[in-house]
Amino acid sequence: MNYQYPIDYSWETNETVDVIRFFQCVELAYEKGIERDILIAAYQRFKEIVPSKSEEKKLCKDFEEGSGYSTYLLLKKAKETSSEKIKG
Repeated sequence: MNYQYPIDYSWETNETVDVIRFFQCVELAYEKGIERDILIAAYQRFKEIVPSKSEEKKLCKDFEEGSGYSTYLLLKKAKETSSEKIKG
């Protein structure tokens, strides 16, 4: 990993940890696969911290530029499938 996670320094420590956990779930999904429920739960917590759609898009775009992993495509796949495991 040669990139940094996009974070907002106004977040509380636990919020920062939870946002990073979401991005780590995305990484795991692309690299090995992840349980669908774990990914969805991490995303729901992410949305509690980042309710603004425009801020979400900015953070996810920054993450994708650094990592090459698309949160949008992964979440779309997770929402459209009933499979228990998601792989990006």
